Amino acid sequence: MNSLPIKSRRQFLALSAATGLSLTAAGFGLTGNDFRARAEETPTVPVSDLMAEGVLSDFPMGQANSPCTIVEYASMTCSHCAAFHAETYPTLKAEYIDTGKVRFILREFPLDPLAAVGFMLARYAGPEKRNAMVDLLFAQQKTWAFTDKNIEALEALVKQTGMTKKAFDDCLADKPLYAKINEAREVAMKKFGVSSTPTFFINGTRHAGGFSVAELRQLVDPLVAKAAN
Repeated sequence: MNSLPIKSRRQFLALSAATGLSLTAAGFGLTGNDFRARAEETPTVPVSDLMAEGVLSDFPMGQANSPCTIVEYASMTCSHCAAFHAETYPTLKAEYIDTGKVRFILREFPLDPLAAVGFMLARYAGPEKRNAMVDLLFAQQKTWAFTDKNIEALEALVKQTGMTKKAFDDCLADKPLYAKINEAREVAMKKFGVSSTPTFFINGTRHAGGFSVAELRQLVDPLVAKAAN
């Protein structure tokens, strides 16, 4: 696979336009009003529908038989997503995922092509390292997502994890994977009414926007208690 000489966000946007792999709202034929209408139509989603095999494989955390399943749709360049992962996610993981109370899945919903690249790199890290790479990219978001040389900064960051330059270049050249991420985003919009990030489905109930640790407990503890009775 030939690598693509992408060293900036502008160049990647140009590539997206050239290949027709759009990650804009216009690319899906949905307006802001359409988004809101779809969201209002789908306040809850059957967990079986959420868990059905999709375009991309999931990387679940926690036990499969946990009483609560949380699916998060996130964008790697979303500051609200990064804030949730910095402020609430550590408690979610330590007290709920690691203790078997919650099964957690983070899915790709990139708001721009750069966010798609971040998710692509996470997948290229391999199944065992994907979630750790997502954590790293959120933790270091300001160092690569909001700079003039985004791709260059990303390359320097993932190099620290052991990713080779060849793997990095191959990732950026992987147009089929980019298209699948695009397709998965479209499915989330059209089937589940996702219109912004982060969006969570907690046992199928949709919650748009992040939540604090206190709100996490209010949302999850009753579900865990009900399952225990």
